[in-house]
Amino acid sequence: MPAPIAPLLYQVVGPGLPLAFRAYDGSSAGPAGAVATVEVLDRRALNYLATAPGELGLARAYVSGALALHGDTYETLSLLSRGVVGAIGWGERLGVLRGLGPGVLRPVPPPPEEVRPGPWWGLRHSLSRDSRAISHHYDVSNRFYEWLLGPTMAYTCAVYPHPEASLEDAQTEKVDLVCRKLGLRAGQRLLDVGCGWGTMVLHAAEHYGASVLGVTLSRQQAEWGQRRLEQRGVAGAAEIRFQDYRRVAEGGFDAVSSIGLTEHIGARNLPGYARFLASKLKPRGRLLNHCITRPTTTGPAAHRRGFIERYVFPDGELEGVGTIVSALQDAGLEIRHEENLREHYARTCAAWSANLEAHWDEAVAEVGEGRARVWRLYLAGSRLGFVQRRVELHQVLAVRTDAGDAAMPLRVDFARVPRRPALD
Repeated sequence: MPAPIAPLLYQVVGPGLPLAFRAYDGSSAGPAGAVATVEVLDRRALNYLATAPGELGLARAYVSGALALHGDTYETLSLLSRGVVGAIGWGERLGVLRGLGPGVLRPVPPPPEEVRPGPWWGLRHSLSRDSRAISHHYDVSNRFYEWLLGPTMAYTCAVYPHPEASLEDAQTEKVDLVCRKLGLRAGQRLLDVGCGWGTMVLHAAEHYGASVLGVTLSRQQAEWGQRRLEQRGVAGAAEIRFQDYRRVAEGGFDAVSSIGLTEHIGARNLPGYARFLASKLKPRGRLLNHCITRPTTTGPAAHRRGFIERYVFPDGELEGVGTIVSALQDAGLEIRHEENLREHYARTCAAWSANLEAHWDEAVAEVGEGRARVWRLYLAGSRLGFVQRRVELHQVLAVRTDAGDAAMPLRVDFARVPRRPALD
């Protein structure tokens, strides 16, 4: 006869945590006054957890609706990450599986939200495959992203000028900081690669008088962003194209910004990416590269079997900041400034999570409950990753110094330049 499910799961996670368990067999376990509860709603959750242990098994169980997390999702994941499952010997693990009864190890199909890129997608990081991967994540629903991101529609790490700043103020501070680092002035030309919905494009045109070209592989982003430029009256000075950055024919830019694109490039393409962007700059032109990184330069850059790869960013790869700096240097650029904004991204993810919860019913109606659950898990897990320093966010400023002259001031403190007006 199978053992009660909840006590066995509590045994795996580890006693002593303020985490409770409930299961469909009526069993329960955990301390009184637990801050969160994990509920197993049907047997599929056990199959997923047993056949794909770790984050992928948990994600499949949660996204499918076979498992529920009661309480704050971030706090629940934080507690689960403290579990001692990795310290349990194989004998104990097999004992737990036997206790759950026959059929636990029988594989079940993953939920339909899971993506497994195959040969039919084409070569990894080819133009066609990158287009498909980007579309999977970004061509979800502009309305959904409006609820999630707020008025600025900026889907990258915000920069909080003070702890009480709103998400909107922090996102405006981020794009303004990039403009300041690039030294943008009226009449200069800026190329913004991976421009998203055009937040950087709009800000540089409106507040700095720059002539801006933004490119994105998401058709929905390009159409939405171009409409916003027209509504704000800057379409004559700024443009957003549905185009791969590798197809940009223009050159001679005073500045290039890449905010959240490098994660999609791929390790083997990073040198070519750096050379291409460097070739678009004038002498003394500046490049600002803003991206998520991993905390080391060793080990595999891709996580091809995990939750992020299967559900969020197909073909995504993270590099260490040292690898990115080396690629930029090898492309002939001089590194002039670098900073880690890890804590800012944890705060940004928390704000996005709050927006999602505030619009949960509308989000489910718009994109379906499975996909909404993917986003709830993704944002909470990402926040935890930044808090625990499993991932970081780095801005790297580089300059094209063909003749050794970077045209940079002897000392610049970008954080102390007076703030510009926020976006409306």
